[in-house]
Amino acid sequence: MEISNGLSGINARFHGEARLEFLDSVAYYEAIQVGLGERFRQAIEAAVALAASLPFAGSPHKYGTRRVFTKKFPFSVVYLVAGNEIVIFAVAHFKRKPGYWKNRRHDS
Repeated sequence: MEISNGLSGINARFHGEARLEFLDSVAYYEAIQVGLGERFRQAIEAAVALAASLPFAGSPHKYGTRRVFTKKFPFSVVYLVAGNEIVIFAVAHFKRKPGYWKNRRHDS
């Protein structure tokens, strides 16, 4: 899954497992309440758009990555700036084990 950011020329690319995390979380929230999954999707897309438009504005994080936080959901988007794109390694819930996604950096 890629998201293009027309403003900066930086694209966002999801690692396959991060994309699955994202889609699973959308489905989870939608099952809780109709429309909540859509609001979650929009929150993640807004966080990704922010990271793509200002790639070095995200907080420095583990293993050379950066992260941005969503509004109204306990998630962060963990990414690495790689040339003219950001690679998203995790759509991480705050309660997940920190760094669980670190091996994804090697198969992106």
